[in-house]
Formats: sequence, structure tokens, C-alpha cells
Amino acid sequence: MVPGPASRIRPGSPTNMPQPKLNPEILAAALQGLEAQRARLDAHIAEVRRMLGTQPQQPAAPAEAPRPKRKLSAAGRRRIVEAAKKRWAAHHRKKAEAAQKAKEPAVAKKAAPKKVAAKKTAKKTAARELKTTVAEAATQPAAAEGASE
Repeated sequence: MVPGPASRIRPGSPTNMPQPKLNPEILAAALQGLEAQRARLDAHIAEVRRMLGTQPQQPAAPAEAPRPKRKLSAAGRRRIVEAAKKRWAAHHRKKAEAAQKAKEPAVAKKAAPKKVAAKKTAKKTAARELKTTVAEAATQPAAAEGASE
């Protein structure tokens, strides 16, 4: 890295400006100035609130100490885990049943045309048999007449 102005920047410092040396007197004076600014701002805020007709805010009551965290026993955790596993097993079982039901109608749809084809074949066969019996019946009286003559 080439040394230059950027290399002299201190970490956390936004610019290359020298940092002033702070002593307690300077800090005390800065604190007094900030408190005076706060007092002026509070007075302005109170005036605006008065003009709006709102009540000045009262400082909030000190909050109660937070409750200590509750600890979960090993047995309680085990029960929760077992219940979760049971719920997931039921969920997956329902999904598997739904998938199985989805497959069954597809098989039934494929089998249905075969049944229809079988019915059509049976009808054709029955029609052929009927024709042959009718034809035989039609020829039998003629044969019977010929035999009797």
C-alpha cells in the first residue's frame, strides 16, 4: 500500500482532521451547553403542546423487573418433541392416503374401457348367435317340408 493521506485516517474517524484533546473542563462546559439546549427545546415542545391542547407527557413509572425466563424440563421437551413427531406422522399419512386415492381412479379409468369393450364384444356375439339361430330356423321348415314330400 502506498502511504498517502488516506492511510493516516484513524479507524472510526470519518475524516483526516486532528482530534481535539478533551479535558474535564471542556467536557463540563459542553455538558452545560447541551443541558441549556435541552431546556430551551423542552420549553418549545411544551408551548407547541399547549397550542395543540394536549397534556404534557408525564415521565413513565419505572418498569417492573422483567420476569425470569422459565426453563423447560427435559421431560417437558421430550413430550413436545413426541407430540410434534406424532403430528407430522399423521400429516404424512394423510398425504400418502391422498396420493393412493389419486392413483386408484386412474387405474379404474383405464379398466373401464376394457369393460365397455367386453360388453360390446358380448353384444356382437349375441347378435351373431341370434342371426345364426334365425337363419337356421328359417332353413329348417324348408328342410322339413322337403322331407315330408
